[in-house]
Amino acid sequence: MSLGFSGEVTEFYHRYRRGYPTAVFDAIAAEFALAGDDVVLDLGCGTGQLAVPMAARVGAVAGMDPSPDMLSRARRAAAEAGVTNASWLLGGDTDITALNSLLDGLGAVTIGQALHWMDHVTLFSAVKPMLRPGGGIAVVTNGMPLWLQDSDWSRALLDVLSDWFGHPLTAACGTDGASQDRYRAALAGAGYEVGLRTIDYTGDLTAGEIIGGVYSAMGEDALPPSGERPAFENRIRSAIEPHAPFREPVRVTILAGRVP
Repeated sequence: MSLGFSGEVTEFYHRYRRGYPTAVFDAIAAEFALAGDDVVLDLGCGTGQLAVPMAARVGAVAGMDPSPDMLSRARRAAAEAGVTNASWLLGGDTDITALNSLLDGLGAVTIGQALHWMDHVTLFSAVKPMLRPGGGIAVVTNGMPLWLQDSDWSRALLDVLSDWFGHPLTAACGTDGASQDRYRAALAGAGYEVGLRTIDYTGDLTAGEIIGGVYSAMGEDALPPSGERPAFENRIRSAIEPHAPFREPVRVTILAGRVP
């Protein structure tokens, strides 16, 4: 699985990636005292799962992503939601210093389950001068990958995927405790006041949603060819269906670094 979120993967990502409960946006707004005159930068915005709902709480949101296809779908999602105060920027964490003069005095920078693609130590220091006093960075996770959860259906899914790719899948995409500890230490080292909030919820999935979620995590070059997908999907269904229903306990973590 790789960073290649373009083409067909974009629609899988938009359709099957979890959204965030309202409580997540309440917590981020409260953490940084966000108001109607604030601007929020959502870095690694994907198709807008954080940026689009956040726009209702602040003056403007800028979503930034290295994939033109993801930005195009985010723009459509904003239009479909009636959001008119969102802008979309092509770029990644290494481009952040180019925004210093454009986005000075930010209320917050949000990073939703994308920090594992970035140089977080460099990023945290680069962002700090762009933030207003009391503003900060929110590193947000939204549960563990579908194939790394503590359930029989998840373990069965992991077996299928490990066999398909020819190696065990162990990367937790920054949701694991060790990654969170590294992020916390880096925020503190960069001079932020660090806090953690968690929000728990439970969802129910269908086999089709699990398969779509798997596709959403694949780079475009890792998707099974269209002719092989029925067999791939049947292998997943056969493995997980004995373990239905597919309940998914989700813990959202908001690791917040606030400028004093």
